[in-house]
Amino acid sequence: MGTLRMGALTRRRVGMRAADLEYAVLDMETTGLEPGSGARIVEIAVVRVRGDGKLVEEFSTLVDPRAEVRGQEFHGIGDGDTIGAPTIDRVAPRLAELLSGAVVVSHNLDFELRFLGSELVPAGLPTGQSGLCTLRALRSQIDLDKYSLPKASFRLSGDWPTGQHTALGDARACAKLLVEMIANAPGELRYNGPAPRILTVPEPAPEAGPWGVVEPVRWKPRTASVPGGLAAPSPWRANWRPRELDALLCGGAFGTTDRAIAELAAHRDTRFRERLATAAAVTGGLAATAAGGLLVRLAGDRVRGLPGVRRS
Repeated sequence: MGTLRMGALTRRRVGMRAADLEYAVLDMETTGLEPGSGARIVEIAVVRVRGDGKLVEEFSTLVDPRAEVRGQEFHGIGDGDTIGAPTIDRVAPRLAELLSGAVVVSHNLDFELRFLGSELVPAGLPTGQSGLCTLRALRSQIDLDKYSLPKASFRLSGDWPTGQHTALGDARACAKLLVEMIANAPGELRYNGPAPRILTVPEPAPEAGPWGVVEPVRWKPRTASVPGGLAAPSPWRANWRPRELDALLCGGAFGTTDRAIAELAAHRDTRFRERLATAAAVTGGLAATAAGGLLVRLAGDRVRGLPGVRRS
């Protein structure tokens, strides 16, 4: 079933109302870009939020990668910061609780998928939960010059995200973007994808203290929770696409050629749907005409069959 089963946001009348679902917005800070090259997770955060903007729960912690912490110029985390932080196998059960029953969301979810598959699934995180990428969703629905999380947030709402390059700060910014996208859409947004699953939470990995006693997990957040939850959705200054693009075509660099291919596919899809609708209308009209003629004939037969009515 894969690490996640991906879905997409759409204005078509398919799937589930996006406002009715819960989302587990995920962000990670890592020591590099590729797990295959030795990169590891050093911080992880989840903002659990409803589609109507109600904050359910926040969680974040530094993670002991059991390796040298690289990439400090990006995330600001050093080797000393991860001392005493839990290892990834102790984080996996808590993450399963946070993802259970929710759509897993991230801005460029392809990145998080690599680390979910390389570290958290081997540590016991169940696979097959629903997924949604806000980067692909923005590209498919809205025409922007830049789609990075901070630049898109500022362009659409006028607010720069705070706490950039911290896992919880970026997860909050992504959650805000998602909620505002649902609230500002010109039509009802729906999630077209697999329904969220209730996940089986794995047993936490035991960790014995100096006297052989198993100790509870001690989280080590570096970002404090903000009282009051998420701010109310801001109105957007957005140029919504008249024809939404296929989210599957909205990954990668999404340069000029990628955009042209996605827009051409959307145009062809629209024409195909219009032809289907026309064919259905014509078929329905012919069927209605035929049914009407049949009813007239049946009515005539009934009249002719009444007593006192002479048959012709």
